[in-house]
Amino acid sequence: MTMIKLIASDMDGTLLDAHMSISSQNKEAIQLAEDMGIEFMVATGRNYQEARAALDEAAIDCAMITLNGAQVFDKSGKSLFTVPIPHSQVMTVLDILDANKIYYEVATNQGLFSESQAKRIESFASSIASHLPHLTYKMAIAMASANLELLHITYIDSIRDLLKDESLEVLKIICFHMEGAHILGPVGKEISDLGDLAVTSSGQNNLEVNHKNAQKGIAVAHVAHERGISLDEVMAIGDNFNDVSMLQTAGVSFAMGNAEIEVKDYAKYVTDINLESGVGKAILRAINENL
Repeated sequence: MTMIKLIASDMDGTLLDAHMSISSQNKEAIQLAEDMGIEFMVATGRNYQEARAALDEAAIDCAMITLNGAQVFDKSGKSLFTVPIPHSQVMTVLDILDANKIYYEVATNQGLFSESQAKRIESFASSIASHLPHLTYKMAIAMASANLELLHITYIDSIRDLLKDESLEVLKIICFHMEGAHILGPVGKEISDLGDLAVTSSGQNNLEVNHKNAQKGIAVAHVAHERGISLDEVMAIGDNFNDVSMLQTAGVSFAMGNAEIEVKDYAKYVTDINLESGVGKAILRAINENL
């Protein structure tokens, strides 16, 4: 039996609980895995600073796949590689979003940029509310505002003007709409049809646009290859559509109990929900059953 040697976990709706924190049960399981020589890493749609906040709070130091695989960092925080979207394609995507009056922000190699703080708070609140259904909208707004303080986000008048800088790499375009799939579905299809882009989602009311080679599964495979680890020895845990590529890639795959139903179809196993330390339970099961 091969034993797992690398665990890649999503963060929102997966590793993080209702307080956007890593539970002590999850932390202990990660520690146990590391003590056994199994490497733990996160694979998230978040950018580096957003992902670091929760990891620092739990004192977890690990390699990180960020922005769905568009940027990968080693344990010390050094950027290993980026997979940007060509500027001409970025412009076309922004044209489509503007035509449909959809709020967006761009994650770049120089940070996160938005044209509207009010829309940012509103969008982030509805995304928190979709992951944590027990929250009132007012609580979600309060949480979103608090989270924004941790976020290194720059508000600018024009993202298009920003793109005149050739050294800027756009790694991910994140779009939000309160009406969710009803509006975002057709727009996502239109963007997909441009070719060379991966259009996924990490919540009911968002779309995430990356280069087609910026996917969690490709990044996990890249990291495993660098470590000399076979994909059979990789375990992945996730809850949403931007996790599917890594659930398909890893030899051992767990969907969260709170995962989207279709996402569960791609995983070999299902664990508990994120509010009940499902990641920790999946890790312990993988170790105990030698999955």
